Amino acid sequence: MSMKDTALAVVAKVSGKELSELVPEAELVANLGMDSAKALELLVELEDQLGIEIPDEDAAKLNTVGDVLSYVGGLEG
Repeated sequence: MSMKDTALAVVAKVSGKELSELVPEAELVANLGMDSAKALELLVELEDQLGIEIPDEDAAKLNTVGDVLSYVGGLEG
């Protein structure tokens, strides 16, 4: 499983949404209903599942599913 696939699975798990609902333009807060506690859970899960550390300044830029995928994609290459 690629890092992007893993990241999508984590977003789906934390948000409680189906993978089919996770389009790149979906906003984590507005469309997926994540509050600050869920956002923190998402970051922790991403770090654990991917074996990475996401700095606070990078985490603040992750507003959509596409942002998460772009960030993780940048780590893969």
